Amino acid sequence: MRSNVTFNSNGLKIAGHLYLPDDYKKGEKRPAIVVGHPLGGVKEQTAGLYAKHLSERGFIALAFDASYQGESEGEPRFLEDPFARAEDVKSAVTFLETRDEVDQEEIGALGICASGGYVPYAAQTDRRIKAVATVSAADIGDLLRRGLTYYKAGGTSEETLEQHLEESNKARIEEAKGMSPPRKHIVPNSPEEVPKDAPTLFREAADYYRTPRAQHPNSQNWMLIRSMDKIAGYSSYDRVDMISPHPLLMIAGTEADTRYFSEMAINKANDPKELFLIKGATHIDMYDRDKYVSPAVEKISGFFRQYLQSAGKS
Repeated sequence: MRSNVTFNSNGLKIAGHLYLPDDYKKGEKRPAIVVGHPLGGVKEQTAGLYAKHLSERGFIALAFDASYQGESEGEPRFLEDPFARAEDVKSAVTFLETRDEVDQEEIGALGICASGGYVPYAAQTDRRIKAVATVSAADIGDLLRRGLTYYKAGGTSEETLEQHLEESNKARIEEAKGMSPPRKHIVPNSPEEVPKDAPTLFREAADYYRTPRAQHPNSQNWMLIRSMDKIAGYSSYDRVDMISPHPLLMIAGTEADTRYFSEMAINKANDPKELFLIKGATHIDMYDRDKYVSPAVEKISGFFRQYLQSAGKS
């Protein structure tokens, strides 16, 4: 029971897939979950998979393409603006509140990868999000500033970050002069292009996004270079404590090279909070490998069943 929907976010038309449970009966009001996709992803990939699973467990679920991505509006294409992404989450909540099928007091949100940063960031100030869950969460601002902390000692150097910012600033000028907005690939464009010393995250991301495993024509593996100065000034978890008293669940694989983000955020968060680790899973395993997705979905479903009604009274 998936339908195409649209809603507005910052003046842009956002394209979504709304999933209703098969046993939904007209006139009912059900809990609803917003599901955000990873950096470079679209609603037809892992976000849609989790939304479908949640609908099969009785929830209404909304997966959508972020501004400037997929089937959603926004020019120039492939701009990655963390603040717009957080606003998209809030706009998705507003859309669900207008639906007759949705219990307005029982709306939660799930973020995957970069949206595992955007969703908690949005929930810090949006009290309508009554429960927050993440899968393979990452703070892309921190990733740009420091790199994967244990991949290379010291992470990204100050010189490298300065270079990123200079490239971003130069790209703004080129765009203002009418040139095509400079862009770059988010992950290696094919598994064959992955450097031998690349971290697991980037090796597996190329396999996920750039092969028939999950490749989709709307997920084109581009990001505007001028996105980088927006990303560099963004932090997902600095005020993650503000989500409380609403609950926070963060799920990560024990073998994920981004696991430390979930651990860091949980350490900063206030109760109720929980870190749930899936043994043997990497970051990308959590996107579509049933061996790891199934226990994650069961944990998330139980979390939302436990907290949405009680959280709605807070």
